[in-house]
Amino acid sequence: MKTGVFEGSYVRRVIDDELDELLPQLPAILLDGPKGVGKTATALMRSASVRQLDVSAERRVVEAEPAIIRFDPKPTLLDEWHRVPEVWDAVRRLVDIDNSGGQFLLTGSAPTGGTHSGAGRIATLRMRPLCLEERRVAEPTVSFMSLLRGDRPAVSGRCPLTLGDYVDEIISGGFPGMRSFQGRALVTQLDGYVARIVDRDLPEAGMLVRRPATVLGWLRAYAAATATTASWETIRAAATGGTANKPARSTTSAYTDLLTSLRVLDPIDAWSPSLNHLARLAAAPKHHLADPALAVRLLRRTREHLLTGKDGAIAVPNDGTLLGNLFESLVALSIRTYAQRAGATVSHLRIADGRREVDFIVELDGGVLAVEAKLAATVDDHDVRHLVWLRDKLGNDLLDAAVITTGQEAYRRSDGIAVIPLGLVHT
Repeated sequence: MKTGVFEGSYVRRVIDDELDELLPQLPAILLDGPKGVGKTATALMRSASVRQLDVSAERRVVEAEPAIIRFDPKPTLLDEWHRVPEVWDAVRRLVDIDNSGGQFLLTGSAPTGGTHSGAGRIATLRMRPLCLEERRVAEPTVSFMSLLRGDRPAVSGRCPLTLGDYVDEIISGGFPGMRSFQGRALVTQLDGYVARIVDRDLPEAGMLVRRPATVLGWLRAYAAATATTASWETIRAAATGGTANKPARSTTSAYTDLLTSLRVLDPIDAWSPSLNHLARLAAAPKHHLADPALAVRLLRRTREHLLTGKDGAIAVPNDGTLLGNLFESLVALSIRTYAQRAGATVSHLRIADGRREVDFIVELDGGVLAVEAKLAATVDDHDVRHLVWLRDKLGNDLLDAAVITTGQEAYRRSDGIAVIPLGLVHT
């Protein structure tokens, strides 16, 4: 066991605000997210002791006596807890005895079906890659919280980011440990990340991967479907170019389940409103990977490819360019981070026939913030038509509506819809 605090530079995350609020009251919190998003670094900032369960000597001690953690200075970080699954139940039992706040932080994979859920004892906070605010690439001026409260605030500010800058952010990704890399070094790191998913993470999660190339082909097809509602059958066919030799449906279903539990896949569910404002809503999720940078690497796209519209060999039906879909995924990463801080849920809306859709429905206490992502510097009446339609349907239940762009100016249109460059949005 190690004691002390994390040394070195640390960039404060949005989730730190949540931990400041929740950890003093909750006895145990699991930071749940894909590998490499900074869970351990964030947990170390507020832990008094650490059990590094990916270290064999440390792991053997806890395997022999999981309840030994009760003697550790609190808060205790149980890093990579899933390496010793029994420690989950040990935390649960200790919390049953003493439910005072600030005892345990856990990092690692979410519990599987064979593990007690921990409901009522171990709270879960989702942690994603760095959102744009956390990357410190611009000075934000528009509060997401204010939009979500329905304040209808005046929005203003000028963003220095260009389309090329957003492309660079999509390619670079939000994994903190990779932010210093560029060029071939970044490509090598991202390729290694994907290889680890197939070669180590899936087998550790219980999947026997006989043909890594088949898994990679399916992941590439999923990446090509970023920000679309393409069917699983369409993705399965695209994985093998539509040939008869494609993975079985049961196999790809297992990919989906395990990769989602590992948080490699991060789909956005379709909106199911609590009030029956709308009829014939589609139920398919929108597909997103944990970070759009993973999609770029899986599809072997470069900055030039994205800026010139060369989408690649794997094709799935979509409603726009690959770059437009990747930008939407970058917007999704930020919006979901901000919405979680507010205790809100994020979904998407699509009418069954596809005539109406809204990229993001952020719902809080029955009210809705509707957001569209647009890869463009300007917004016209055609671009806001679905938002206007939704406002007519929801009336006062629509808290606000906004279009997130790659432009430079933040403003409100005469119809009340906010137009905001992504770089200007903060919590």
